[in-house]
Amino acid sequence: MTIGGRIKQARKAGNFSLRKLADEIGVSAMAISKYERDQDVPSSGVLLRLSQALQVKVDFFFRPSTVSVQLQAYRKHAVLGVKEQEAIQMRIQDWVERYLEVESLFPEEQHAANLPLRKVTSLDEIETAALELRDHWSLGYDAIENLVQLLEDRGIKVGIISGFEHFDACTFTYSTQSCKADGDPVIVTKGELSGDRQRFNLGHELGHLILDVQGDLKPEQAANRFVGAFLVPAATARFELGANRTDLNINELHMLKHKYGLSMQAWIYRAKDLSIISESTAARLFQQFRVNDWHRQEPGKPYPSETPMRMERLIYRALAEDLISRSRAQELLGKPLQLGWEMEALQQNDLAIRAGN
Repeated sequence: MTIGGRIKQARKAGNFSLRKLADEIGVSAMAISKYERDQDVPSSGVLLRLSQALQVKVDFFFRPSTVSVQLQAYRKHAVLGVKEQEAIQMRIQDWVERYLEVESLFPEEQHAANLPLRKVTSLDEIETAALELRDHWSLGYDAIENLVQLLEDRGIKVGIISGFEHFDACTFTYSTQSCKADGDPVIVTKGELSGDRQRFNLGHELGHLILDVQGDLKPEQAANRFVGAFLVPAATARFELGANRTDLNINELHMLKHKYGLSMQAWIYRAKDLSIISESTAARLFQQFRVNDWHRQEPGKPYPSETPMRMERLIYRALAEDLISRSRAQELLGKPLQLGWEMEALQQNDLAIRAGN
C-alpha cells in the first residue's frame, strides 16, 4: 500500500472527513485528496502532523500492505452509516496486520481455524449443529467459562472495538498477498458491553461462520438460536430448569446467567424455544422485564466482560525473547505496555538491596 493509501486508511479509521483532517493539520482538503490519490507526497512535517492528528506512528504510513479484509456478516443498528462501517473495517485491517506480524515471529503458534460448515433447514438442525461443534471441540455439556479464549484457542481471531454507539458485532475473513485464499475468520464485537451481551454477540457471529442457512430460515434467526444452543445445550437447560415449568424466578435466572454467561432474557428465550415454558409465560416474563426497564439493564450484578489475550501474550513473549524492542512492542500492541508488575518487582528489589546495605 502506498503512503496515500495509508493516509486514507488512517483517516477512515479515525472517522475523519477530508475537511476535518485538513483543518486539523493546517492544509487544504484538496491537498489531503491529492496525498490519498498519490498525486502528491506530503513533506516530513505534514506526515508528522498527520500522525499526531490520526494517532498513528509515522512508520504506519510506510508499512507495506499485507492484508485485505472482507465483510461476511454485520450486526448493527440501521443508523450505522457507511463512513462508520468503513472506519470499523479500516481499524480491523490495521489490527489484523499487526496481529499477523506478531504471529509471524512464532510460526509454531499459527494454526488455522477448523470450523465445520453445516447446512441447516430447521431449528432442530441448528440444535444439532451446536452439539456437533461442541463435540468437534471436545467441550461436553458444561458451561463455557471464557468464550473469547475458547475462540482464540480454536484459531479464531477476536477483536474489541469501542467508540461506535450503533455497532454490535461483525465477522470478517482476511487474505494476504502471499496467500489469496481466505485466512482465519475474525470476529469483532463492541467494547462497551456487559459480558453476557458480549458472549451473545460472539456466539451469534460464530453461528454465521458455521451455519449454511437453507430454505425458509432467516440467517439472523438461525444465528440467534445457535447462540443459546451452543452456550446452553438442550439437555443442560432441562437439567437446570426441569422439563416443564409454569414460571421462572428472577433470582434463578440471575444465578444461571452467572453460571453460563447467558443473559436472563436469553434464558427465557431458551426455555420457550425448548417448550420448558409456554409462549404466554415467556410473554409475561418479558413484560415484567420491560415494565422494570430490565430489558435495557438486567437486575443484579452484571456478568463480567471477557478480553482477548492471545495477541498481547505473543507480544510479551516476543519482548521477553528479545525478538522485538519495547517501542516496537508498543506499536504492535497499539497501546502502552503494562508496566505495573515490572515496576512493583523493581521497587521490591530496590528495597531489598537497601535493606541489605
